Amino acid sequence: MMYLSSWRRPPRQTLILTSSIVSFFRHLTQSPPLPDHVHDPPFSLIPKTSTTKDNVKKKTKKKKQKENGESTKGRIFPLKSDLPFDFRYSYSETNPSVQPIGFREPPRFSPFGPGRLDRKWTGTSAPAEEVVDPAVLSEQREAVLGESLSDDEIAELVERYRHSDCSRQINLGKGGVTHNMLDDIHNHWKRAEAVRIKCLGVPTLDMENVCFHLEDKSGGKIIYRNLNSILLYRGRNYDPKNRPVVPLMLWKPYAPIYPRLVKPVADGLTFEETKEMRNRGLNSPPIMKLTRNGVYVNVVERVREEFRSEEVVRLDCTHVGTSDCKRIGVKLK
Repeated sequence: MMYLSSWRRPPRQTLILTSSIVSFFRHLTQSPPLPDHVHDPPFSLIPKTSTTKDNVKKKTKKKKQKENGESTKGRIFPLKSDLPFDFRYSYSETNPSVQPIGFREPPRFSPFGPGRLDRKWTGTSAPAEEVVDPAVLSEQREAVLGESLSDDEIAELVERYRHSDCSRQINLGKGGVTHNMLDDIHNHWKRAEAVRIKCLGVPTLDMENVCFHLEDKSGGKIIYRNLNSILLYRGRNYDPKNRPVVPLMLWKPYAPIYPRLVKPVADGLTFEETKEMRNRGLNSPPIMKLTRNGVYVNVVERVREEFRSEEVVRLDCTHVGTSDCKRIGVKLK
């Protein structure tokens, strides 16, 4: 018993050691509180809050601009354009002589935007108010074009702009020569003498019509044409600062409702004769296979050659949309 008791330690010493160890570990694990500036976010610029006076000034300025008809870009609305023709969505793919039988949207909704044009939208066009003498127009155009280009100058322009990697290119799709395309042409003419126009789809059936509207509406001159590629020259005396005002269409207007293109009975034939000819055409082999947004430059010639020996001709339009099929039929007619 004496031997065992000699190795015992008083309980008070054990408690003291234990508390000292715990306090030591607490001192190691716990760090002193950090100063306040350590928790601040990194330095950043504090934006200046606009005062109420600045807001009031901006609002009053916008109100004055609206009252005076001015936009933020400095343009004055309604815009007044001196172009002598009626504004349409498409010039080459519409026929002004054919009147629609209905509208899919009210004609009062102008695609140029409310109060942005001095012309009234009729549902299909915005007619010009003033009639200009054609002789005066031709004189103005000749003054802009200047002297005719020599063969060497034409060859130089063609070699510069005819390639497919040319940056001055505009793609012409199934909409044909559209109104907003005129603004794109003048934008390219700011920095280039000519612009390359690549035509695809239904308009390529009648390239003569496309070339006519490009020259007539833009005032330029076509100096090169190969299949579906066109080079449109701006003229020697063209001044970008005095370019005509072309108001932009803000959206594509809904197409009006026209009479049926394909009648149940063809003109000059009875119902039985029309039905027989349709069955004969459906059972005949197609002379050509048309693709979507393809080049249809040679279609008219092929159809005319086939008409010399056949009464009915069939074209394979499986991969062409329904609307494009109807347009192709109208152009071939």
